[in-house]
Amino acid sequence: MEFRQLTYFVKAAELLHFTAAANAVFITQSTLSQQIKLLEEELGIPLFDRIGKQVRLTDAGKTFLDHARNILASVTKARQAMDDLNNLVSGELRIGVTYAFTSLIIPVLPDFVKNYPNLKITLDYDAPEELERKLKASELDLVLTFHNKIDEVEIERQPLYTSRIVMVVSNKNKLAGLPSINIDEIVNLRLILPAKGFSSRDFIDELFEKHQVSPQIHIELNDMHSLLSMVQYSDQISIINAKALIGWSDLVAIPIKGNDLTRQSYITWRKGAYRSKASLIFADELTKKTGVGT
Repeated sequence: MEFRQLTYFVKAAELLHFTAAANAVFITQSTLSQQIKLLEEELGIPLFDRIGKQVRLTDAGKTFLDHARNILASVTKARQAMDDLNNLVSGELRIGVTYAFTSLIIPVLPDFVKNYPNLKITLDYDAPEELERKLKASELDLVLTFHNKIDEVEIERQPLYTSRIVMVVSNKNKLAGLPSINIDEIVNLRLILPAKGFSSRDFIDELFEKHQVSPQIHIELNDMHSLLSMVQYSDQISIINAKALIGWSDLVAIPIKGNDLTRQSYITWRKGAYRSKASLIFADELTKKTGVGT
């Protein structure tokens, strides 16, 4: 059993298409098929059902996929550990990011990339639940997220900061000068909010439910940058966590009276997993930039 065979198998299992998998790992389709066949012969059991040009995993293939991924992740981490012993910051740093974290991570990256030019950084934007699944599967090194559940068995959460839920408007909006606003007044405004399913939207819905009010939701978006851009260049109004406004100088945060809801942000790690030097340095830089406890 060879490392390359496991790589080919995992890619084929993910894409369920041998030609596409071969292209993804830069080999011919015949080479990929041959190596997977050799792997199946060594294991003594088929990993794929081949039906014409279509393939699907057998039950054995589904079971073996988890093991293959763990083996590949372990080898990658072992190589990273050897680099760390040589004081090298290289390889790949895979960071999972929730959409609300965009304004916080972007200011950190330019200096980090400049200081460690041999390091490849991959940002994976997704919902918190999906990012945590990838973290547990060793597909990510760390995850940046807002979350309140801390009873997970397989992960550890390193607190970053808390952030209060606020109303946000453009500095040109007639409401920009308000020192604060009541939740009952917000109900009369037309809002643009994160789409349902996002953790930030869950907090907003909790705010309205607590006060037993029904807002007028005009637009829902699943991209925080687009949402903030629409608020910046229009009379649209939104409700988000205050830290998401970092870097948006043309936006104004207005406190909501009677609102004691805050969001806790975390750096999330897989419990017991090896933490590369690159991931630890990045976590330290992010902590310094954002300011723990603020």
